[in-house]
Order: sequence, then structure tokens, then C-alpha cells
Amino acid sequence: MTTPKAKSSTQNTKMSISATARKKPVRRSAYSKAELEEIFRRFAIQRPEPKGELEHVNPFTLVVAVALSAQATDIGVNKATRALFQIADTPEKMLALGEDTVRDYIKTIGLYRNKAKNVIALSRMLVDEFGSVVPRTREELVQLPGVGRKTANVVMSMAFGIPTIAVDTHILRIANRIKLAPGKTPDEVEARLEAIIPKHYLFHAHHWLILHGRYVCKARKPECERCVIADICKSGEKTCDVPAPLVELPAQILATPA
Repeated sequence: MTTPKAKSSTQNTKMSISATARKKPVRRSAYSKAELEEIFRRFAIQRPEPKGELEHVNPFTLVVAVALSAQATDIGVNKATRALFQIADTPEKMLALGEDTVRDYIKTIGLYRNKAKNVIALSRMLVDEFGSVVPRTREELVQLPGVGRKTANVVMSMAFGIPTIAVDTHILRIANRIKLAPGKTPDEVEARLEAIIPKHYLFHAHHWLILHGRYVCKARKPECERCVIADICKSGEKTCDVPAPLVELPAQILATPA
């Protein structure tokens, strides 16, 4: 991997603002350590091996897919990228297609014109400055056009197995709604979640929370009758009272080191 070029003043300002935001005090979780342990214990039983729903074949296509998913659904992105990734699964192949062709493939996705520009620009940067290899660090990933902190965290987790919390709209909503990690900004919620989630559950926590927000604790109306943590939940928006589910912890989870 070649050494990245010096960051622009805009990039430095962006990173400085982000770092400052993460240092601000954040409100504490409404849950005790025992309750937090039980919440994530149940998520682990419900989905022992949660997976992201964006289709990809390697770290490069994952970066592209996550960048395209901003203000779009995973289903919509997958429909647009299946054919694209069949012919362009490397930065070089994507550059060979050109911006106009990429735009034609992703025109069903919101903001597709600007996203096509970013896909070509990040592909060029990967070739020119990173030897066509997707970098593993957040500091390097956020240098790529169209890649912010959330996208970088997703790539670090899904491509390289590094525990991170990528705060999307689902996580931001439920972190505040159920008083798990209240915060006004994604950075604030991310910092709080990293501080309160039991370390032995941190790797999968990102996907557990996203899937919980997407399919159970929905934006319009939470489906508390289907929720595995409804009896613990401290949200003021609960739609019903549900007794604790009868669940047991699998032996392989018990064996997970703290």
C-alpha cells in the first residue's frame, strides 16, 4: 500500500469537528450493567450470527455498496448493484466503465448522479494512493470520496472483522427511543454505545441494533409484541406490556470470553 497524500484542509476540519463532537459529554444509558448484559444476551440468542443485508463480493464492492446506501434502502441498492458488480468488482474495472455507465447502472438509487461521481472518484483514489487495496483504518477510509465515519465503520466490521458501531438512522432512533444510549448526534450515540455494550457482544451489536430497528422497533410504530427485550425496555412509546421471553443462553455464547 502506498502512503496516502496529505489530508486537505477540508478533511482536517471535518475530522477535527468529528473528534470534538465525540469528546462532548453524553447522557448515560437508562439501563444497569445487568440489564445491558441481558439485552444483548437475548439479541445473541435471537440472531447468533447476524449479517449485513448489502450484497457484496469483496471489500471494494462493500465500500461502494455502503456508500450507495445513503438515503436508500439495502434492497434498492442490491437491485442496482447486482449487475454492476458482475462486471466491475475492482477499482480498475469500475474506472474502465466510466461515470456515465456507472450512473446508468445505479439510476434507480436516490442521488445517483452524485453517487456515480463518488464511486469513480473513490475508485481512482484507491488505485492512485492505496495500490487498489481497500484500507483497514478509519482514518484512511474516510479520505475516500463519499465515505464518512458510518461507512468506514461498516467496512471495518464487515470486511475486516474489527468491532465498530456504525450509527445509521435505525440505531440513532432506537438508541434514543428506548433510552439505551441517548444522544443528539451519531458520533455521540456511537461513543455511548461503545462505552455501555458488554465487550463480548460488541462485534455483533451493530447488526443486532440495526435489524432490531428495521424489523421490530420500527420508526412509525414499534412492534413490542414481537420484541425480545420488551419487558426490559424503558421506552415511553411501548405499545404493550410483554412478559420476559423464556430463553436460554447457548453453550457457545457462554464460552465467549469477556
